[in-house]
Amino acid sequence: MTHPITILHDAPLQSRNTFGVAARAPLLAEVADAAALPELLARPEFNMQPPLILGSGSNLLFAADPDMPVIALTGQQVSYASPSPVHGRGVGVRVRADAGVVWHTFVMDMLARGLGGLENLALIPGTVGAAPIQNIGAYGVEACEYIHAVEAFEPASGELHRLDRDACAFAYRDSLFKRERDRFIVTAVEFDLPRADADHALKLDYAGIGDELAAMGIDSPTALDVANAVIAIRRRKLPDPAVTGNAGSFFKNPIVPAAQAEALQREHPRLPVYPVAPFPADAAAHDVHHGARCKLSAAWLIDACGWKGHRDGDAGIAESHALVLVNHGNATGTQLLELARRVASSVHERFGVAIEPEPRIVGATW
Repeated sequence: MTHPITILHDAPLQSRNTFGVAARAPLLAEVADAAALPELLARPEFNMQPPLILGSGSNLLFAADPDMPVIALTGQQVSYASPSPVHGRGVGVRVRADAGVVWHTFVMDMLARGLGGLENLALIPGTVGAAPIQNIGAYGVEACEYIHAVEAFEPASGELHRLDRDACAFAYRDSLFKRERDRFIVTAVEFDLPRADADHALKLDYAGIGDELAAMGIDSPTALDVANAVIAIRRRKLPDPAVTGNAGSFFKNPIVPAAQAEALQREHPRLPVYPVAPFPADAAAHDVHHGARCKLSAAWLIDACGWKGHRDGDAGIAESHALVLVNHGNATGTQLLELARRVASSVHERFGVAIEPEPRIVGATW
């Protein structure tokens, strides 16, 4: 039997992050079975400081070499249990996937098995283990809507926890795992997925999905049709990381008090504004002083400041989408971070709105 742990010293990370930024890790452990984590973290070289957990590297920027050991979970097991209630949507299937499973592969495999819910999240780069940390979302859907529980190892206690959806404290691009970054290592995720051919309501009214389906000549779409439409839109709008280094949307859409959003939209009628339904644990989406809050389009704000297609050497903003920070070849993480800070500063100066990065920044602070 193959040993579940492989350890590499002075490991290159350029091929392990979608920005394609050159970086090296002092130690890198590939772990095929999460049950081996206690053994790994008992080693002195891995327990002197919290490790960096690395998936596909699609949601981080190396501004410097990491000074901590790196762990990559590579488990690929997916299992099924049926029937299962699906958050008030009838009966579906409960699916458990290891953290190392590639997200897009997982989404398309679920659709092939007749399970819907995740079709709007097709082609998002990354792994299943990263999905709850960031609470990934796109085209009107967030991963937390279909997550039943998250399995996570806690190095401090040596215990494996199974946290239900409420305990994960999901919020917009946020979760307990992101807020307490070094406390847990996500090892697997359980999803409750509705049967795509039953009572699953497709979400078609966000960011051009309906128009894309119409262009495809589809009047009565299936969940797979929606996924294919999302894939077509993403491929048209977003650069391929295999060709041009990037981490997808670099900036989060800012959430502001409704009064501020309304004032900005009066001054800039084309600014997209979306009402925010607050998560139970999301203090940022609702407060007693300002009442309801709204989400603004960061892409519109950045584009209005003239950044789309901008380039400083090999660090730039994609021509096709203002949210996407790109590495045209040999940009360093520091150069990319400096450009991102300039973009954010200009948006704040012009609109009075702070925008923040989605990816984790290693080796620097925002």
